[in-house]
Amino acid sequence: MTDYKLEQVQKNSCFGGVVYKYQHYSPVLSCTMRFNIYLPPAVSANPNSKVPVLYFLSGLTCTEDNMITKSGVLQYLSNENIALVTPDTSPRNCGIEGEEDAWDLGTGAGFYVDATTPKWSKHYNMYSYISNELPEIISSNFPIIKSKSSIFGHSMGGHGAIMIALRNPGMFKSVSAFAPICHPSECHVGIKCFEEYLGPKSACWDKYDSTELASNYQDQHISILMDQGSDDSFLKDNSLLPDHLVAAVENSKSFISLETRVHPGYDHSYWFVQSFIKDHIDFHAKFLNA
Repeated sequence: MTDYKLEQVQKNSCFGGVVYKYQHYSPVLSCTMRFNIYLPPAVSANPNSKVPVLYFLSGLTCTEDNMITKSGVLQYLSNENIALVTPDTSPRNCGIEGEEDAWDLGTGAGFYVDATTPKWSKHYNMYSYISNELPEIISSNFPIIKSKSSIFGHSMGGHGAIMIALRNPGMFKSVSAFAPICHPSECHVGIKCFEEYLGPKSACWDKYDSTELASNYQDQHISILMDQGSDDSFLKDNSLLPDHLVAAVENSKSFISLETRVHPGYDHSYWFVQSFIKDHIDFHAKFLNA
């Protein structure tokens, strides 16, 4: 087992639990990464206790801090005694030409894939980081119950959460997403990143595309909650394509339970996420605290 030599950067009490920020060197990304972890009151009361864990994947331009500071989630996790892990959205400061030039490519835009093109493949392996390396770090160093893990995300992170869950049946008890990018191989922001990270369109794109995965999914049953705001500008410019995922699930509805909700007047921001975050914690708690 790899010794990741975690370095504690920050510690803050919140709702009876504690938020920690750590950094570590990631062999799979070949750079230093940061993540936050919230350990709820049950851990503070008894360091020998173990709790379920939720992973949250953030969207384009975000860091490990956006969700945990803007969503208001910690009070609900405190009530349910569920831990939360919020990783960063990409490698950083890797010295790749152009990595800082655009909001939707490079830094802050890892897209949760393992890059195969020479320019990006040394560092941009966020799929392996989220699906393998980070869970190993968390289960080896913190009092969580590995078998009681769930995942959710926002926008690009919603894409990552659904895609990673579909590719790893049984790894997560439940999945949810706020305004996810549902069909990245068919929308402009997804195509831009996929072409850069994975090369010209090919069959390898499908394994990072929730709609393509859902259309052929026939494995362990999975429950997904998806929320979307009706006034989301990214919905209106066809960056999200939630209807494509809904249609794909029709082919696999015996294996995927998908609940979709559209909220009139809400946009793509964390005001939207904050408004419905309790519903998502309640949803995951049904599975994690069963």
